[in-house]
Amino acid sequence: MNNANKHPEDELLAAYSAASLPLSQALCISIHLERCPDCGRKLQRLNRVGSELMQQLKPAPAADELKNRLLDRLDSLSEENSEQAHPLPDSTVPRCLQQFVHGNYDDLPWRRVSADIRSVELCRDSNGARVELLKIKPGGSAITHTHLGDEYTVILEGSFSDEAGLYGEGDFLLRGKHDKHTPVASLHRECLCLAVTEGPIQFTGFFSRLMNPFIRRSYA
Repeated sequence: MNNANKHPEDELLAAYSAASLPLSQALCISIHLERCPDCGRKLQRLNRVGSELMQQLKPAPAADELKNRLLDRLDSLSEENSEQAHPLPDSTVPRCLQQFVHGNYDDLPWRRVSADIRSVELCRDSNGARVELLKIKPGGSAITHTHLGDEYTVILEGSFSDEAGLYGEGDFLLRGKHDKHTPVASLHRECLCLAVTEGPIQFTGFFSRLMNPFIRRSYA
């Protein structure tokens, strides 16, 4: 297990423990937790606190019909999962991504974003956030940009740097609407990361800004 150096805030871990995060954000936290023993221990403590609080609540009665419907649904889901045949996922694919990556990353329908970057969209969250994988070639970079919504990123393989520092495997980043950065992959290895964007990026260069209207349309 790798030891990540950049971590989510405690408030995000607490929301993850309470199962109150959107799916897109929870995916990023889950990947980080697979690579970070320190945050794993924090989560265990938060789960214990939550369990103790739940035990103090009085259980609400549930109708037999509702319980039977729930059990029937669980049985049907189990049968559906057993009937679906997928290739065994690569052992390097985080568990939470194996529902999207049925084999290895190379099997996905990557599209070229720029000379240095390829991407593949995995899903859209109910809040509209885009969940995608990004590959940056060794030494490649993204165009300097800001965001129209928060951006969550976790590094899966390799590393990249920006104006705020260097990020390696398992590291978790949160960039807000007013943060400007220029990610650059390390020279020796391709960088693979999961990115969750809650709004389109906005290029800040004199000429690259002309692309912003097209980016907003493609995001929608």
